[in-house]
Amino acid sequence: MSVRGEIGPDMTTASGRWMAEQREELVQFAERSSAYYVEQFFKIHTRSSRTLSFNWAAGLLGPVWCGYRKLWGVLCVLMIVELVALVPLALGIFSDLGAEHRTKIERLEKNQQRMLGLMEEAQQAGDEEKAASLSRNAENLAKARARSQASLDATGRKTQLFVAFGIAAFLTIRLLEGLVANHLYAGRYEKWRSNRTLPSGTSIGFAALASGLVALVYGLTLYRFTSPAPPPWLEQFPVDNATLHDPAERGIETGLDYAIINYAAFFDRITTALRWTLNGLETLFVETPWPVVIIVIAAMAWRVAGPRVAIFTVASIAYIAVLGYWERAMSTVALLGTAAVISIAIGIPLGIWFSRSDRAYQFGRPVLDFMQTMPAFVYLIPVIAFFGTGKPPGILVAIIFGLPPIVRLTNLGLREVPGELKEAAAAFGASRFQILRDVELPQARTSIMAGINQTVLFCLSAIVIAALIGAKGLGQDVLQALQYASKGQGVLAGVAILLCAMVIDRMVQGVSRPPGPK
Repeated sequence: MSVRGEIGPDMTTASGRWMAEQREELVQFAERSSAYYVEQFFKIHTRSSRTLSFNWAAGLLGPVWCGYRKLWGVLCVLMIVELVALVPLALGIFSDLGAEHRTKIERLEKNQQRMLGLMEEAQQAGDEEKAASLSRNAENLAKARARSQASLDATGRKTQLFVAFGIAAFLTIRLLEGLVANHLYAGRYEKWRSNRTLPSGTSIGFAALASGLVALVYGLTLYRFTSPAPPPWLEQFPVDNATLHDPAERGIETGLDYAIINYAAFFDRITTALRWTLNGLETLFVETPWPVVIIVIAAMAWRVAGPRVAIFTVASIAYIAVLGYWERAMSTVALLGTAAVISIAIGIPLGIWFSRSDRAYQFGRPVLDFMQTMPAFVYLIPVIAFFGTGKPPGILVAIIFGLPPIVRLTNLGLREVPGELKEAAAAFGASRFQILRDVELPQARTSIMAGINQTVLFCLSAIVIAALIGAKGLGQDVLQALQYASKGQGVLAGVAILLCAMVIDRMVQGVSRPPGPK
């Protein structure tokens, strides 16, 4: 397809110049049918409203076209969307939705005929009372049969509705696929221009692979929903717990028991160190007279974040104190302070190390992924096994859950420091430590403070969850509200936790702002 006659007169315009400059790249990107895509991309670029950009190949082939054009992400989405239409269509065509009602009707008819036969025998025997009872039973069976017949008729209408909806939905989906295909492909082209490693062109092999994938996914899904008795392996994953799960469970328990018995002294030392740190902070926040704590916190908020945050802080503390949450809130802050300080003390050096060593970061990255994605509830199990219950184990859960953000963002911030600045500092004779202290850390300050902020908030959420293992604090009020379905207590305690999180967040953000008026 040639587009020379259409775009030739417009070469003096900005859109024409765009076409002239990118024509070769468009041909390289599209490969087959390049003239068609040059024309369609030109229309999309000029935002022409006179004609729609409809891709007939995408509208007819759907996901297979995506595989042919190497748009695998779009292919997966389209398969899911099309199955929404194909499942009810297949149910309407291939599935016998009325089979259960027909079976019930046949059973009711047999029972009714049996009752009528028994009724005739009773009448012949002169037992009018029994005959009347059997007659009523036969009438009830006839009414039940009528209701089942009505349900069967409704099932027939439902089948027709499924077929109509499936056909309409599938055609609509394919129409939309044709309408958006060129726009999606144009978006891939813009990304490809800046990153030539992205897939481009066409592939018959990928089209065949996409066809096989579509046939497999559609076939298994439709068979699962339409078959009256699908095989068990299609409904549930075929697994034998005795083969793998049970031995693995026993192995883990054996390993944990061995570590608990042989390294109990080591775990006790960790618990003792955490308890000493926590006792000091609890003395600071809980035992210190409450007016002093409020004045100090408000003054810190004013200093680091400005008067508005200070006013908000005082209002939040007033809410917490007036409703009777003062001691538990300060206990929560002590737990949070211990966990956050330890996380930051470990996380920033780790982030610096990872920014210096790609090998160390590649090793530590999956560990951080595990720590950050695993739900905090899961950490409670091994922590209880090694450290028991109480506040120190809760702090350990918070450290594990809150450590990844500060490590990741410290590493990211240091890696984004321009190399020219470090080279200039080195040229003036600065040592590696001086470059780190005077160049890299100041340049990465925003990213590091964002990591500190996230670590503090992650630790707070873990501290609340740690109430399940006896960490107490405000989480205990939430736990009690869940146990006794106390809606009012749960809302009040939840708002107190929210205010603590917001005050801490605003103060950390205030510290991370550059010097100047708040």
